[in-house]
Amino acid sequence: MTRQPVSLLSHRQPGILLDDAYRIQWHGVALRVAEGARVVGHKVGLTSAVMQEQFGIDQPDSGLLLDSMAVAEDRALRLGDLLAPRVEGELAFRLGTDLSGTDVSERAIHDAVADTFLALEVIDSRYGFEGLTLADSVADNAACGRFVLGAAVPGLVPELGGEYLTLMVDGVVAACGFGRAILGDPIRSIVWLVQRLAAFGTGLRAGDIVLAGAVHASLPLGAGQTVVVGSPRLPQAVLHVA
Repeated sequence: MTRQPVSLLSHRQPGILLDDAYRIQWHGVALRVAEGARVVGHKVGLTSAVMQEQFGIDQPDSGLLLDSMAVAEDRALRLGDLLAPRVEGELAFRLGTDLSGTDVSERAIHDAVADTFLALEVIDSRYGFEGLTLADSVADNAACGRFVLGAAVPGLVPELGGEYLTLMVDGVVAACGFGRAILGDPIRSIVWLVQRLAAFGTGLRAGDIVLAGAVHASLPLGAGQTVVVGSPRLPQAVLHVA
């Protein structure tokens, strides 16, 4: 593989509908599942004003998480496997019960969350990020490349809007933000996701991981870096880059 960006889908298919972009996403994931990958959850992207401003996109999107995207803390991410990697500090959840429907309540979300995590997401795009549109992002699985989870805290940690996340790169603070940057409350990220999935006749399942979104603008990822996201009440997530 050349690992060179391809031309934007939105340039090759002007006017592509968002529903069609999601169908392209699901087809691509289905091909990877056929090769042995397993779907383990979802990511919600572009949930904070800083991320929307960074990419010039004014609404969230979502993608699917595969087991092959997970990076264990004792393993290093091979940067050469990616094209244009950037890193984000996030909040994440694991569900204990199924969730579906267009009228899902925040109370139902609270009851469904089995674990709360800090997470690092490495975003990447086959198109590069220059000129990326919402349809391009969606078709490319919402630009999800890799992810790392910190240790789980059982249940839903309360008042996550006030949780202050700090991202450090090689021991130096590089970015920070409150949980409320994610749609005002990270739980609303799950609400948005359940409602979007309901429009396609599906939902979330017990055991699914949900990355709720970044609290700061994404940062370029470099070889040899160690990236850590921490917060007062949640165990840190760590990513080593080879």
